Amino acid sequence: AALQKLRGNSDLSAELEEMLAEQAALKGQRAKNPWELFQNPSLRWQLMSIVVLSSAMQLCGNDSMYFYAAYVFQEAGIPQDKIPYVVIGTGSCELITSVTCNLIIDYAGRRPLLLGGYIFMAGWAIVFMVALSQQTQISWMPYLSMACIFAYILSFGIGPAGVTGVLPTEVFDQMSRPAAYMICGSLLWFNLFLVGTAFPFIVKSLAHFCYIPFLVVCVCTALYVGFFLPETKGKSFLEISEEFKKRNFKAQTHGGFYKGPEEIKSTML
Repeated sequence: AALQKLRGNSDLSAELEEMLAEQAALKGQRAKNPWELFQNPSLRWQLMSIVVLSSAMQLCGNDSMYFYAAYVFQEAGIPQDKIPYVVIGTGSCELITSVTCNLIIDYAGRRPLLLGGYIFMAGWAIVFMVALSQQTQISWMPYLSMACIFAYILSFGIGPAGVTGVLPTEVFDQMSRPAAYMICGSLLWFNLFLVGTAFPFIVKSLAHFCYIPFLVVCVCTALYVGFFLPETKGKSFLEISEEFKKRNFKAQTHGGFYKGPEEIKSTML
């Protein structure tokens, strides 16, 4: 009844079947601790994926855009008393795109949104650095810088901000999810502290080209998503788990130790 109310749909047989199959497979197991995930070779690629994506959420430099926002808006000629409202507007854009991402995630897929988000952020980071370096020489450059701030934040909101929080639910089983979310949360706050502490020194050292480290993070994360993260859209947990098992036990697949999805289902039943 709760699922029918949540989904707005009376046909829940497929979803209930998947939940019961996962519950049967985990019968007798206890919830895992965070350090146990690091010790479990069958979770190697799942754990690596959430570590990479959770770290990239802060290391991509999205929050650092707000550091430059007031300066860029002032150079663009926006009155001083209006700048705080424009800065709030940038945050509102991030909120709106994050909500939009959650509405389209099941249509567009997880990988395209993540991949597109980080690729666009990398591109806007390059344009932003060029615009900052030419801001005093060319009159319209502050407007380009302002556009880059909005575009960077929108790219972050439509992809990484909306998708990253969903993945631990889809790639970890019921016994591992609480520990996985604890690891994600710890990484988010640690990296936020790291960026907040290091960014003033990065600005001092690299000046207008301070977004080079964030550009590198965006490019590396896009490459990881493109080459190593499987698409989870429209797949059951068993199917997603099967794709990760192929990576986690790649060496054993030739030795007869690897079980395919049909064997896993029969074991559960």
